[in-house]
Amino acid sequence: MRRLKVTELHRLTPEEYRESPKTPLVVLLDRVRSLHNVGSLFRTADAFRVKAIYLCGITATPPHPEIHKTALGAEDAVAWHACSDTLEAVRRLKEEEYVLCAVEQAEGSIALDKLALDRNRKYALVLGHEMKGVQQAVIDRCDCCIEIPQIGTKHSLNVAVAGGMAIWEFFKQLR
Repeated sequence: MRRLKVTELHRLTPEEYRESPKTPLVVLLDRVRSLHNVGSLFRTADAFRVKAIYLCGITATPPHPEIHKTALGAEDAVAWHACSDTLEAVRRLKEEEYVLCAVEQAEGSIALDKLALDRNRKYALVLGHEMKGVQQAVIDRCDCCIEIPQIGTKHSLNVAVAGGMAIWEFFKQLR
């Protein structure tokens, strides 16, 4: 096998990306404090043509060199919206008929490997603060919680890693 050169990958330009069909998924970041996590999630959103990212509460917004360090320009292609209040963003997405799914360990959560999505619906994936998770008031307004099964000694994953796993699963089921 030969590793492909970047020129052989036929990647879209940011302009082509903006005009391309998107996965019916938005990602809402609820108070994510690490700019590297924000940048990483932009890059993952770009890879799977997520419709938009909502940057809520204390979550930083582009342009920022620390976001760019991990996003590598994806922040210029993926649509994003800044919202000072996460609950306001949730309200707007509900009005637009998104199914809101928080990635959180909660009573009645659905294991990611048991998740069954409807291709006729559009979804919002809610990811929370690195230490505090998704706010309870936000969970209360979500349609479901999704949990990533874990069998190690730790009870959580890095938010960018968890987001990447969940975005991949949504992409697989919705494309």
